[in-house]
Amino acid sequence: MEHKGSSASRLLYVFSCLLMAQSASGDISYSISEEMKPGFVVGNLAKDLGLDANQLVARKVRIDTEDNSKPYCGINLRTGELIVKERIDREELCSETASCILKFELMLENPLQLHRVTVQIQDINDNSPFFPKDEIKLEIRESADKGARFRVNEAHDTDIGQNAVQSYALQTNEYFTLAVNSNTDGRRNVELVLDKELDREQQNEVVFSITATDGGIPQRSGTVAIHVTVLDANDNAPEFSQGVYRVSIPENSPVDAVLLTVNATDKDEGLNGKVSYEFSRLSKKAKSTFSLNSDTGEIKVIGPIDFEKDSKYEIIVEAKDGYGLSTDTKVIIDITDVNDNAPIILLKSLNNPIPENAAPGTEVGIVNVQDRDSENNRKVRCNIQQGVPFKLVPSVKNYYTLVTTAELDRELQSEYNITMTVTDEGSPPLSSSKTLQLSVADVNDNPPEFVRKLYTAHIKENNKPGSSLCSVSARDPDWRQNGTVTYSLLPGEINGAPVSSLVSVNGDTGTIHAARAFDYEQFKSFNIQVMARDNGSPPLSSNVSVNVIITDENDNSPQILYPSPEGNSLVTEILPKTALAHSLVSKVIAVDADSGQNAWLSYQIIKSSDSGLFTIGVYSGEIRTQRDISESDAMKQNLIVSVKDNGQPALSATCTVHLLISDNMADLPELKGMPNGEGSSKLTTYLIIALVSVSTFFLTFIIIILAVRFCHRRKPRLLFDGTVAIPSAYLPPNYADVDGVGTLHSTYNYDAYLTTGSRTSDFKFARSYNEGTLLADHTLRKSSLSVNDHHDLLDNTELSQVRCVLYHTFST
Repeated sequence: MEHKGSSASRLLYVFSCLLMAQSASGDISYSISEEMKPGFVVGNLAKDLGLDANQLVARKVRIDTEDNSKPYCGINLRTGELIVKERIDREELCSETASCILKFELMLENPLQLHRVTVQIQDINDNSPFFPKDEIKLEIRESADKGARFRVNEAHDTDIGQNAVQSYALQTNEYFTLAVNSNTDGRRNVELVLDKELDREQQNEVVFSITATDGGIPQRSGTVAIHVTVLDANDNAPEFSQGVYRVSIPENSPVDAVLLTVNATDKDEGLNGKVSYEFSRLSKKAKSTFSLNSDTGEIKVIGPIDFEKDSKYEIIVEAKDGYGLSTDTKVIIDITDVNDNAPIILLKSLNNPIPENAAPGTEVGIVNVQDRDSENNRKVRCNIQQGVPFKLVPSVKNYYTLVTTAELDRELQSEYNITMTVTDEGSPPLSSSKTLQLSVADVNDNPPEFVRKLYTAHIKENNKPGSSLCSVSARDPDWRQNGTVTYSLLPGEINGAPVSSLVSVNGDTGTIHAARAFDYEQFKSFNIQVMARDNGSPPLSSNVSVNVIITDENDNSPQILYPSPEGNSLVTEILPKTALAHSLVSKVIAVDADSGQNAWLSYQIIKSSDSGLFTIGVYSGEIRTQRDISESDAMKQNLIVSVKDNGQPALSATCTVHLLISDNMADLPELKGMPNGEGSSKLTTYLIIALVSVSTFFLTFIIIILAVRFCHRRKPRLLFDGTVAIPSAYLPPNYADVDGVGTLHSTYNYDAYLTTGSRTSDFKFARSYNEGTLLADHTLRKSSLSVNDHHDLLDNTELSQVRCVLYHTFST
């Protein structure tokens, strides 16, 4: 029988599923029987709603309940089927309510969709009828007339409909029959009808039973024993003042609060008229919530009342007299809602972290707001704090979408604490809040930026390869690899050589190293470009210029241009015997390839044939007579001159100056006795050529002097500004230092004066602008010959002839 009943139940379920309907708004309904096993398929939501089952996981499909109650049903993410997750007991879930419905919300994201799903729970016959008491005791007077009726509390079945109590059966006995009638309120009135008059003397007790049977398949039944005690007559039953009592109370009513008092009266007197009260039918929840005073009929609150759990109670109260006659009435207790539930915020979805390049309007998360209260107490307002680039956008029902309102910048703010507040419209209103912590994900949107706009590095020449020049530093406010900076050199050439052959850069630290030793005399400065690049995708970069300045070291000795120090040529200066003190004899010309103080040259006579005859300018190199030439002075004079720079340590070079004191060109053959090179045999030829050249130049110069004197005859003296030119062979290239103040100028200027001995002298006596001289004994002094001395020389002298300093160069 049970097997057949189970098959019939399944057929009923299949039939109910075929009756499911989908509303015009996109909602869907199913119907199943209670007590279905977990995993039972209610229906295919994906198919019925036209959804792609393959996208359910990606769209984060889920089922939520409106009041956050037990999730009796779930969804199979692979097939989209709605399945039973937990045991569903219709009686526990909906008590005696005729319609038992589970309500769900099916939510999908991207895009957000919401479908309401209702599941009708059909009753099955899983509960047997039962009577309020295991035994009913009746006391009936023997004077009771045949046909007298004695009410019996009806049986109750927690199932509904056909599965509820359908019939009653009375155990066979000789005194009573059973009469069952329906009341106007749908309840049944079960009465025992006295079919035979009682005789207490014959039988003072009658025992039998009543069986209540439901209409389910298979049928279930419940039995109660009837124990009748035969007494003297009690012919009036109590009567209630109202057929139905109704009262409304607010939820959260305090314990011991009196709801109402029922009242019943009995027309009998004495013990037959004394009425007592008791609950005839009471659910488990009501039994723990309400109490009844058996003497007064007062109903009180003894437990918590929650509108959200039960909004209505129906209680049957029985009034009984002293000898068992009774009647009952219905008490309806309506529970009114009180705003005692604060709304709550449920986070349904959250995209965290958010990329900083997210466009305004990007969906960040989905929240659901719920309030268990009803009517206005259930209505809510949701808002977000000010001062954050986010807002809540209302969506379907009580769902809100959290979106961005402006562009984000992780470098300005990397985290946001967003506080959402929801408030209901109750009185007084209740509110709650929820704080979300959102992080901003970094995007490579900042190129590295150098600390300086321009870097300058100084390094001495002759440095060691690998020496550190300087360090460049760039900062990137991005995060992790987007903010990790590497350094490299931009390709290029310097004086035809690639940049990489001169310097290198450490990619991690930005330290620039010399790849080779530098030579200040080759190049004094150069410029390189360093690039800083981050490791983002795509990478960003920036460049900076680094100006490398090479400083000079004293690594070049002075080079003597005149006279030649190599010893392969002979230069002899001819000095007239009438030369006076401070007369310019010759000049040592030297240069230094270094610069600055390393190229500052000083001159010194370190050896002389006559230490008191000649001096040399410390800084000019001009050799002058220290006193007048006398007849006792040797004709041939040799000076060894040292040229020293001002570096640390100082470097020097030496040369030999040969002098011939003579007024007669006939003395030139005596030069043969002086040191010479391998071309001394040709000295006579060279001297003849030199004399012819000098004579020609002398005649030309006389003509020029006469013309100048004629034009300026009023001048007190004749001034000739000449230049002593150094042959090009003595001028090496690139002897100007960085500052443009080299050791060798293009010309040397002198003032030429005619002397009193001009008739017998073939030489001029020159005075340099640089008057500092160094004596052979290393004593520095100034020339005492003044301008007036020059005037006297010109006024007392006749122009006879002018001789130039003769430079004989013998080259091999």
